[in-house]
Amino acid sequence: MSIAFLFPGQGSQFPGMLAAAAQAHPSVQERFQEAGEAIGRDLWGLAGNGPEAELSSTEITQPALLAASFALWEIWRRLGGPPPLAMAGHSLGEYSALVCGGALSFVDGARLVHRRGRLMQEAVPRGEGGMAAILGLAAEQVAACCAEAQGKVSAANYNAPGQTVIAGAADAVQQAAQLCLQAGARRAVPLEVSGPFHCDLMAPAQERFAEALDAAAIRMPEIPVLHNVDAQAAGSVAAIRAKLLRQLIEPVHWEQSVRRLASLGAARLVECGPGKVLSGLARRIDRSLPATGIGEPEALARELEAARG
Repeated sequence: MSIAFLFPGQGSQFPGMLAAAAQAHPSVQERFQEAGEAIGRDLWGLAGNGPEAELSSTEITQPALLAASFALWEIWRRLGGPPPLAMAGHSLGEYSALVCGGALSFVDGARLVHRRGRLMQEAVPRGEGGMAAILGLAAEQVAACCAEAQGKVSAANYNAPGQTVIAGAADAVQQAAQLCLQAGARRAVPLEVSGPFHCDLMAPAQERFAEALDAAAIRMPEIPVLHNVDAQAAGSVAAIRAKLLRQLIEPVHWEQSVRRLASLGAARLVECGPGKVLSGLARRIDRSLPATGIGEPEALARELEAARG
């Protein structure tokens, strides 16, 4: 059975994540410790005990989730799990996919996303930006409401049919959310995030991150990785760098990415990280395409058996 791997982004972290996996596989804790040494923080302690507010800080969340995904990927391959035909990651998860695909070393990836997270956090003063999930309204209608609102606000994540996340200046996000409700949206849910990601307000972070990306030792991945900005694999290292840089200010085309994986021949999706956020989105996108997370030992064992079969 052809499989594709999905790598989660911010929002999938929680205190205690991968605790059971670490009991079964000591390499999980080792990977967190390795990433923590690379950035000078106790990532395993934060992942296990929090506090949740610190774990959810963007500059900590990103390397922590990268460590979680890479640890699970290593276990999958060590236990004989077949390589996927392609991979995709949501926002930060795109970096996890590139690391697991061999485009970046694990330590370099941890340092890079730590830098990315810090710059994203610093780009807009806390409270001046915001994000909201718009549920039950077509993406085109959401875009129209954003265009009608006063101030900077735009679509940030095209997650699934009827689920679009918007980002921008706090007042503009609030106004656009109200316009979406008036247009027939079922709900408009403000998100607890430290900044308005994947929109023009991230331009200061983009400018400063370009230097870190240029210095990173990036190779072509051994497994195709679909990028958020266009749901396509890059054809060169220069294109990888360009797409990663664009990703900071452009929306995540997640629905398009999942449909692209299906068109490439994926018959099953494996979410490589804590939680099941992407598995849930995948079911909303294509109910005929099974999707399961492997963050718990029992789920990992089941998926390994299914994939070998």
